[in-house]
Formats: sequence, C-alpha cells, structure tokens
Amino acid sequence: MRTRPVPRRLAAAALVVALASLASACSGDAEPDTEATLEAALQAHQEGRLDEAIDLYKGVIADDTENKFAWYNLGLIHQTRDVKNLAETEYRRALEIDPDYVPALFNLAILRTARGDPAEAIELYRHVIQLQPDYAAAHLNLGFALIASGAEDEGQAELDQAVELDPTLESRIPDEAPADPEPPTSEGASSASPS
Repeated sequence: MRTRPVPRRLAAAALVVALASLASACSGDAEPDTEATLEAALQAHQEGRLDEAIDLYKGVIADDTENKFAWYNLGLIHQTRDVKNLAETEYRRALEIDPDYVPALFNLAILRTARGDPAEAIELYRHVIQLQPDYAAAHLNLGFALIASGAEDEGQAELDQAVELDPTLESRIPDEAPADPEPPTSEGASSASPS
C-alpha cells in the first residue's frame, strides 16, 4: 500500500446533464405536460440556458413536488453557480423523495466536504458506495475525506480501491502534498442515474 499526502478539501467538478437518459428514466412516471416541461428544462440546462432551465424545473416542481430529478437539477445549477446553500437544500429535497438517489448523495457529500463537515461527507460517500460499490469517484473522495479526518490507513485503502476500479484516477492523487494544495476534482454525477 502506498502512502501519499493528500489535500484536505475537495473541489466540485463540472457536472454533466444527461438529457436522453433522464427523459427515459422519467417516462411513465410524470404527467405528459410535466414530462414535456422536464425535457425542455433538461434541454435548456444542457445548452447552458440556466435561467430558463431554473424556471422550467420550478414549473415541473409546481406540478409534481415529488420530482427528484427537477430538485436535483436545480441543486446542480446552484452548485455550478457556487450558490451552495440553495444547492444543498435542493439536494436534500431530492433525497427526502429518494434517500438512495446516488447523484444527490454524491454532490451533497462534495458540498459538505467543502463546508468543513467531513463526518457527514464520509457518511454520504459510504452510502453511495453501499449502493454502487464500483463507483470509483466515491471511493476516491471518501479516501480524501478519511485522510483529512485522520483515518489515514482507511483513507489510503479507499484511494487504492478507487485506482483499482479506475486507473485514470491515479493522476488525481498527488505523490506529495504541495505547499498550497489545489484539491483534485471529483467526478460529477449525471442527473440521469435512476438509482
């Protein structure tokens, strides 16, 4: 097992919206008008028309307050705009609807880490890994959070597991901690994950 110094914080990564997958994941669950509004919101989101996407996601929620995809994507927009309070609130709302919704769990963990709450982040990453044991980025971020919390051996084991699952993640783990570390980015979650 290799031991590497690691940064103490994580950065939120660019997150991707998967229009086609989400639309198919939602079909049959929503009313036709709500589904069309969600598809329009996703299209606007994917094309970078974020203010329009926000309005459309809010329209979906007005028709279906239990639409975890709309809540999640509102959180995603707010996270990318660095409006962390709103992002966290919206991810938590998606998780009230579906406590096992991996994209919201993962992104909430990123926010909790950035806000100095590694204990909750660790709990969230462990939940993600329980649901998706092969989610390499969750192992990576859990490893960083554990090491930052003083659990170096356990954290290193998670980093090793992440690299075993996805060798490209090796480049995100510094061999030595720089004087003023810039944390590696983590993988984003797709809004399309039906988990």
